[in-house]
Formats: sequence, structure tokens, C-alpha cells
Amino acid sequence: MYRSLIIIAAAVLFTASCAQTGPGLSDLKWIDLSHDFSEETLYWVTAERFKRTTVAEGHTERGFFYSAYNFSGAEHGGTHIDAPIHFAEGKDTVDQIGLERLIAQGVKISVTEKAAADRDYQITTSDIEEWEARNGRIPGGAILLFETGFGAKWPDAKAYLGTDRRGDDAVKELSFPGLHPDAAKWLAANREIAAVGIDTASIDFGKSLDFGAHVALMENNIPAFENVAALEAVPETGAYIFALPMKIRGGSGAPLRIVAGVSVDRKK
Repeated sequence: MYRSLIIIAAAVLFTASCAQTGPGLSDLKWIDLSHDFSEETLYWVTAERFKRTTVAEGHTERGFFYSAYNFSGAEHGGTHIDAPIHFAEGKDTVDQIGLERLIAQGVKISVTEKAAADRDYQITTSDIEEWEARNGRIPGGAILLFETGFGAKWPDAKAYLGTDRRGDDAVKELSFPGLHPDAAKWLAANREIAAVGIDTASIDFGKSLDFGAHVALMENNIPAFENVAALEAVPETGAYIFALPMKIRGGSGAPLRIVAGVSVDRKK
């Protein structure tokens, strides 16, 4: 309750401040950073995919239209959140993640050219330091988004994941960029980030066997957003990120609706 009151108070103060010194909500351009869920949605090659079945759809005997559906699928698929419990025993489940880790200013680091040259590229501490040399230190409490350019390949499984096969045998064929474990450790030790996000299927690169970036972040209770969309539309600084997952009690992950608010007069 105390944490919720802090978030509400901060939101009120932010809105009041924006009205006087900066953009209010009506002055923001909203960018949807979420892929929609359908039978085309990409999931980990061993995970249960999204399925929707029809309960009812059509006009009733009383004359009004009515539709209802059931859906199912793995926690980790499409645009989703990895809760710290996913790779760190005793850390936060989805429902325990504080709102201050889900609603915050955002910064974006792009490695699109490097990822285009090497689809197994791992984002380094040097990439982060080069960004800071241009933009200043990553603000405390910020959500850090990594753009690799792979969002443009969605939903082509072969192009996006490196394979269009499914099952255990397909794991060794996965190929996409990610965050190097050493860079994840550096971030956890040296920067107070709220969460990280990436436009690939995993915060670790596709060929990872030990998921070191996941472990390094999540042992420090830092969640990750995966399969984030449209990062090319997000500026390096100045965005406000709202990343709200389905609140699954005890969940290790959940579908995520994530959006960015950017001042309409701000240039990239």
C-alpha cells in the first residue's frame, strides 16, 4: 500500500509539473511498443503458442451482437515480461514487481548496425558507455531499452529467431542479438535501472546456454521486457515508458502492453 501511494503521488506531481514546465499527457505522442497476440505470435521454440477459441460470436435470439473467446499460451511469448523469479530464486514474481519498475522515463541504446553485421551480436559495456558519452549518465530509475533492429523481422520466425522449426532440436538453431552477461553485470552493479527491454526474443543472445544476462539482472530483482516492438520510433532520451503486464499471481512472466509517450515537438 505504501509503495502504491508513492507511485500515485509521483504521478500527480509529474502531471502538475508537466503542466507548468513541460509536456502534459495531451502533449505526448503515444507509441505502441507491443506486438499483438494471434496465431502468428512468435514464442520460444519449446513453448506453448497462443491459441484463441470461440465461445460465442454472432447475433443472439434477442437481437444484439455478442462475442466471447478463450485464450491460452505460455507466459513467455509475444511481447512479454520476464519477472526476476524467472532466473533468480526468491526474487519478485510478476505480481510483486513495483510500479516504479514499470512506469518510468526511458532511454534507448541502438546497436542496429552492429546487429545487422552480426546477428549473434552481444551488446557490450562499451556500447553503453558510448551512449553515455553522447547523452550523459543513464538516469537512476530509468527503463533501459536496447534496439537491435530485429523488430522489423517480426513475425517471420526464420528471420527473427534464426529458425522456423519448433521443439527441443530447434534450440541450437536460435540466432539473434542480446545483452552480454558482462554488460548486464556492469549495469546491475553501476547503474540504478528499473528494467531492461529488447526487440528480440530474449535479453540473452540466441545461442546462449547459461542465460548469464538474465541471471545477472534478475538476481538484482531487475525485470526484462522481451519482443518489444517499434523501438525505431523511440528517441534515445525523453520518452516515458508505461509497461504493464497481466498481473499473474506467482507468475514468472506475463503478456505485456508497453507504450512510450514522447513529446510531439521532440525530434529524434
